[in-house]
Amino acid sequence: MRTIWFRAAGSLAFLGLVPACATASGPRPVFADGEAVPAAEGVWHSTEKGWILEIGEDEITRWQVTPAGCYLTPQPDDTTPLMGQVDYQLFTPAPNGSSARFQYLPGDAAAYFERLDQLPKDCGAADLTSEAAVFEVFASVMEEHYGFFEQRGVDWPAEVAKRRDQVKDGMGDDALWQVFDELISLLGDSHTKILGMVDGEPQRIQAGLGSTLPMIRNGIGEGAWVGGLVDQLVEDLLDPGAELIADRVVLGEIDGRIGYLQIFTMGGFSDAEVPGSIDWSKAELAALDRILDTAMTRFEGHDAVILDLSNNRGGYDAVTRAIAALFTDNAFIGYRVSVPGELESLTEYLIEPHDGRRFTGPVYLMTSDVTVSGGEITTLMLNALPNVTLVGTTTRGAFSTPLAKPLPNGWYLELSNEVFESADGDVFEGRGIPPDMGIEIYPEDDPIGGHAAAIRQIVELVGD
Repeated sequence: MRTIWFRAAGSLAFLGLVPACATASGPRPVFADGEAVPAAEGVWHSTEKGWILEIGEDEITRWQVTPAGCYLTPQPDDTTPLMGQVDYQLFTPAPNGSSARFQYLPGDAAAYFERLDQLPKDCGAADLTSEAAVFEVFASVMEEHYGFFEQRGVDWPAEVAKRRDQVKDGMGDDALWQVFDELISLLGDSHTKILGMVDGEPQRIQAGLGSTLPMIRNGIGEGAWVGGLVDQLVEDLLDPGAELIADRVVLGEIDGRIGYLQIFTMGGFSDAEVPGSIDWSKAELAALDRILDTAMTRFEGHDAVILDLSNNRGGYDAVTRAIAALFTDNAFIGYRVSVPGELESLTEYLIEPHDGRRFTGPVYLMTSDVTVSGGEITTLMLNALPNVTLVGTTTRGAFSTPLAKPLPNGWYLELSNEVFESADGDVFEGRGIPPDMGIEIYPEDDPIGGHAAAIRQIVELVGD
């Protein structure tokens, strides 16, 4: 039985292009030879993120700005998500130095920050670690930054008001955790969650995982399920020569005329360490390029390609755009991203055709309610192409890169605040992208065999 390892959905979901309004000089490193460059030093504030960056000679100190108070980001621990551990590595200052755009990696979307003369006096002025204070910070951060209360059908102020009297100083972590669990669960958003230590044990609050994953986790388990799917593909469905690459990709052919490519995560293709670093990004994209070039070489002249994202858990967004570029001969607008109320946040992604081998014949894209985050972004882009047909069931409906907001007591809140929309202006957050042709891929009575049956139906669609 093969073992497939997953990173959490969205954990590497950085974005991709500098907005058109960025300055022409381009991004430059925040640090050079271990020291901050003079133009980057100082205090920077982003209303979009609710962050203040204090950039000193050799480090970045991040403050959390909330309606309930301003506090220093707690030190990370074993429960801290990756998005809470990375620092900006690049910046593009405005000519007058009064604002700048900061990026994690080359090609990322750039967050807009304005320079402050000094750190506001209220930052660090109050102890916000009591249960009541943590509750007020949590409630206000969600109200300030969460983007989809209406789509999720939740009256946040009313729900918070119902629970405010339940929160008392001294109630303990476990009781406070239960209150947060009730509120987060109302949203049914798998990209909005809380991670933290409760009574010495790591805990997670996360809802909105669809129906398939809970069914699998309460049944045969994910390891047996995914391993069974891979074994079934390699041993029974695909032609001899099919391969599992980096425990992330299954590549093969059917009847010598239909290409098959399953991608489980949008990342994890290389052995590079330090996820989120520039070297990691380069290694990931180089490894991906080798995999995709092998696939396109094998698929040349085939009648069709099945791109299977029905078990894709998301990842690094640059990967999604590289995949979309394989299946078109013409440049097209892939998607747009914005943050409600933040005019400086809009980013539009133009997808240029891959400069190597491509496949522009019929493509059948398999999706399910497991398809999430980067898998959905890929689906959003490919759905615009005339040669692509979506087959399966509706995707999860969780696109936004999680905004990491540590709470004063060390718990980590991740929330959805970005609106992803298609070139036509469609937004699928909270509802998912429906297929062109509905096929049950992971039926409860046979979640492994159902996947094979779905592929056989697609082969029949291709015809002889």
